[in-house]
Amino acid sequence: MKVLFCGDIVGRAGRDVVVRRIPDLRARLGLDFVVVNGENAAAGFGITPRICEDLYAAGVDVITGGNHSWDQKDIMGYIAQDKRLLRPINYPAGTPGFGSGMYETATRKRVVVINVMTRLFMDPLDDPFQALEAQFRLHRLGATADFLLVDVHGEATSEKQVIGYVCDGRASLVVGTHTHVPTADARILPAGTAYQTDAGMCGDYDSIIGMKKEIAMPRMIRKLPGERLAPAEGEATLCGVYVETDDRTGLASSVKPLRLGAGLEAADI
Repeated sequence: MKVLFCGDIVGRAGRDVVVRRIPDLRARLGLDFVVVNGENAAAGFGITPRICEDLYAAGVDVITGGNHSWDQKDIMGYIAQDKRLLRPINYPAGTPGFGSGMYETATRKRVVVINVMTRLFMDPLDDPFQALEAQFRLHRLGATADFLLVDVHGEATSEKQVIGYVCDGRASLVVGTHTHVPTADARILPAGTAYQTDAGMCGDYDSIIGMKKEIAMPRMIRKLPGERLAPAEGEATLCGVYVETDDRTGLASSVKPLRLGAGLEAADI
């Protein structure tokens, strides 16, 4: 299988580059499935039903979330019924929405997507490791799933790497989100799982993690509250991870970073 994961979409610039690029990428690479993290898509904070529909129309199959999943007030009812829009699975029981899902490609391949959030320097959610183990009891790569993807939304690189090794051999791809900075460690782990600590963001890199410099910098330098953070609006770069798998096992045969746009050194497939 050929699967593309795109990192955190930040604001309109990030949305625009994803909507513009995904149709061509699907056709050119022969993609079977596309997943994006959309938790910063609405002006940098959360996502709306309209944005979800725009992303689906562009060729996105599943949207994952994170700590900003609830920032838009009109998402609560929508996320409860849209199984293609995920939030971290280790939110407490009774939280609206879904933390994982099984989906079918056009060629009837079974894709499992799991969204999990870490706890170091993040909200104190339920144990991510127990949540993942419960999912692996339900879904077995090469048996009940042809491709299994884990979006690890978190701050600490160490915690993301631990999750990578915990999932090694049981997932096709483990990829981090949240820091908005692409890491240079795309690789296949010893048991066959593709891994990258953070996919980076889809947004304007002439910014502070996607936000306007002139707003973000004074807040940090002076340690005083100021104008509300707002996404940078310049030309955006699409950052993601492209994976090919062995159809017999569901394990990775190739993993490559993808960076398209002027903000970073390009990395095309």
